[in-house]
Amino acid sequence: MIELNQIKLPIHHNEQDLCVAIKKALHLKEEPFTYEIKKKSIDARKKEDIRYIYSILVSINKEEAILKRCKKIKPGTIRIVKKETYHFPMGGTKALETPPVIVGTGPAGLFCGVMLARAGFRPILLERGECVENRQKTVEHFWSTRKLNPNSNVQFGEGGAGTFSDGKLNTLVKDKYCRNRKVLELFVEFGAPSEILYLNKPHIGTDLLVAIVKNMREEIISLGGQVLFETQLTDIRYENNSLCEIQLNHNRWMKCKQLILAIGHSARDTFSMLQKRQLQMEQKPFAIGLRIEHKAAMINEAQYGEAAKQLKAADYKLTHKAENGRNVYSFCMCPGGYVVNSSSEEGHIVVNGMSNYKRDYENSNSAIIVNVTPEDFFSKDPLAGVEFQRHWEALAYQKGDGKGAVPIQLFEDFKNNQVTKKLGDIYPSLKGQFAFSNLKECLPSYVADAIIDGVLHFEQNIKGFSRNDAVLSGVETRTSSPVRIVRSEALESNIKGIFPCGEGAGYAGGITSAAMDGLKIAEKIASEYAPFS
Repeated sequence: MIELNQIKLPIHHNEQDLCVAIKKALHLKEEPFTYEIKKKSIDARKKEDIRYIYSILVSINKEEAILKRCKKIKPGTIRIVKKETYHFPMGGTKALETPPVIVGTGPAGLFCGVMLARAGFRPILLERGECVENRQKTVEHFWSTRKLNPNSNVQFGEGGAGTFSDGKLNTLVKDKYCRNRKVLELFVEFGAPSEILYLNKPHIGTDLLVAIVKNMREEIISLGGQVLFETQLTDIRYENNSLCEIQLNHNRWMKCKQLILAIGHSARDTFSMLQKRQLQMEQKPFAIGLRIEHKAAMINEAQYGEAAKQLKAADYKLTHKAENGRNVYSFCMCPGGYVVNSSSEEGHIVVNGMSNYKRDYENSNSAIIVNVTPEDFFSKDPLAGVEFQRHWEALAYQKGDGKGAVPIQLFEDFKNNQVTKKLGDIYPSLKGQFAFSNLKECLPSYVADAIIDGVLHFEQNIKGFSRNDAVLSGVETRTSSPVRIVRSEALESNIKGIFPCGEGAGYAGGITSAAMDGLKIAEKIASEYAPFS
């Protein structure tokens, strides 16, 4: 198979144009060939000549001879490759006393569950929240009434926190085992558009994720697994340092020998319970900040120029080293999307971003966040990062209206340390109610200063980014887990039989990497234990 890179085509092109470009690059005449797109991205560095760039895998006879024809092609743009595929390592021989139990149905838990179910392990998935259909209604009710269900909300419930997000699927995780590709293939299998297999920055969107999550659950059940909703892990028992039982909903004990902790980064009560049971955990750095909103049309024009109306909503990725030494950067950018009230605890406010598949809403938003480290926390306790988050989330609740409204502020007022009195040309695209506030009082001073520095600097990248009426909302504190549950090379915690997994356990940073870690844990179980007959 020949890998052909740097095929550049104008915005408006079709499949025939791509075939012609492949033939031209390989100096083909009548030789038959097939191809698949490996990667498709957009090059917008020259606004007057925006192009799509393809990486193509070509299947054709006499590959070596064809390569000789292409000696003058720029090095690195063509090579012979062997297509690698994912392998699930069955072969374990130990007998299972009980089915593996997976705590959490976010991407880590669901993908682990699907792989174990397909391999015959009949996993039991525990989810403290509701099924995704009911969860969606509960979340909409919260946004309209402020009545929070602490067990089923934007953070908790089937699909995890990623269900109410942009559904971005890109990851920087090195992937020699092809887990990334397998995750994308599974998404497509369960209903995602096939373009995610090759787009440089694939995303699904909340509206499509809901159906995909449901399809995954139904397959797990059809293969003998179980998915138990409104069922929380509330305690564990172990003997001779090996897990033996788990408690559900404070009132029922169940035998369990293999427990996969895919709990998500907001399962604070579960972290506390595990700490009391001597599970080894440690502090982990993360980042906090605010959401910023601009008109999507402004971002599109800044990124694409006159071609903006011919392309989908533009994204951006911005980084800066602030004068105070902190790193400030954009995170979870949502083109044509919403800011959402993502609270999961009474008396606390946290925000996130969300987009549907078409990304066609009026505003685009992104988190502008600043790194924080254990040195910034209030104590040396392993859960000090959780309390650090809670402190600022509680302030955000108080500085809103004290009744659950998200505090918002214009950038000009944030710079001047004053409460906003009225909006400018940008109306907040917020799911939930909002109240004018002074967000500087909801963040550490070093974070607020770095955000101002960063937004002013980002004006160099995107004209209008630092406009006075850009809308800020806060606080964004759940960027990644503030805790890492320590696991060995065997992927187990200090208590045998417990497998920390995914973003909440500190081993992932997004939908795709969490799903990949779920696959990794499923592989570990299948390589050691025999499935049920």
